[in-house]
Amino acid sequence: MRNSILVRSIAAVSGIVMLASVAACGDNTASNTDSSASTDTKTTEAVSGNFSGAGASSQQTAVEAWIAGFQGTNPDAKVAYNPSGSGAGVSTFLTGATAWAGSDAALSNDEVEQSKSVCASGNAFDIPVYVAPIAVVFNLNGISGKGKTLNMDADTIAKIFDGKITKWNDDAIKQQNPKVDLPDLDITVVHRSDKSGTTKNFLSYVKDAAGDAWSYELGENWPNEVGQGAKGTSGVISTVQQADGTIGYADASQAGELGTVAVKVGDDYVPFSAEAAAKVVDASPLDESATGDNRVVVKLDHNTTEAGAYPIVLVSYDIACPAYKDADTAKFVKSWLTYVVSDEGQQTAASAAGSAPLSDTMRQKVLKSIDAIETK
Repeated sequence: MRNSILVRSIAAVSGIVMLASVAACGDNTASNTDSSASTDTKTTEAVSGNFSGAGASSQQTAVEAWIAGFQGTNPDAKVAYNPSGSGAGVSTFLTGATAWAGSDAALSNDEVEQSKSVCASGNAFDIPVYVAPIAVVFNLNGISGKGKTLNMDADTIAKIFDGKITKWNDDAIKQQNPKVDLPDLDITVVHRSDKSGTTKNFLSYVKDAAGDAWSYELGENWPNEVGQGAKGTSGVISTVQQADGTIGYADASQAGELGTVAVKVGDDYVPFSAEAAAKVVDASPLDESATGDNRVVVKLDHNTTEAGAYPIVLVSYDIACPAYKDADTAKFVKSWLTYVVSDEGQQTAASAAGSAPLSDTMRQKVLKSIDAIETK
């Protein structure tokens, strides 16, 4: 029988600041307009007031660094972020309670349609702001540790998280790790209990790369009864840390002292790194099926065989309106997003969270969407 695991409650941080609603801005759907927006944050007009966002817990470390950097040049702006999870963050944004949302999953068509009642005009759009590998983390006495890895292919990962491989010394794991003395110990799967874009990104890889080994529909909620749920990125990490034999998935910046899986790509096993994650994103096309103006959604190629590429990647988005009912909110969001995607903002996130900075090509695409935000 598996040992029970104490799940630590993750208290929500940062209260949601309700935004005042004033006269609507004019119509704005400038998705095809060329942008001359600068990535130099010093050229943006200083803003003041209280503003809040909510959403992806994967972004939390980066957002905290962004807030510090942004407030350094905008001392009269007070910015708060609640890492409530992607699903909760989008839901809160769609009530009009926050200026922006962070999400590890692109908006659904229904959410794009709902946003029309929140934005002063047009529909909400999503732009990539945070690119990071998703680590498959594990806790195995004598084997795991910071920088230590086990080799696994997509089929093995899928069967572990579907409860079809239940022992650490299963032949499928042993054959890929012949030099490791794997124990006869139950595997305890830990997954997100809340609606999560990290879950969707992780399972998108599993579904694409493992084929028939994973039969569930793709979504932001965990699809089976295997293992134990934990809330948020921090919840998964803390739960995996508490017991021998556990395995889970989380933004790689939070892996800490846990062991991680090197994923099979072609004939090689590739450990996570920001550089390896960036290779996959730059080689992937945009999702042309994403409806609505100004949206920049990446369609990740999880079956890449490019040398040195790590295919389990989280592309986290910021979600905003092209026009706001409050002029100060519009001014803030445009300034905030310009900073976040700037070279300075991306390097700040990389230093704080180990993320992969946006390429110049991707930056120019997202700046067109940011430049479309109406501030007059």
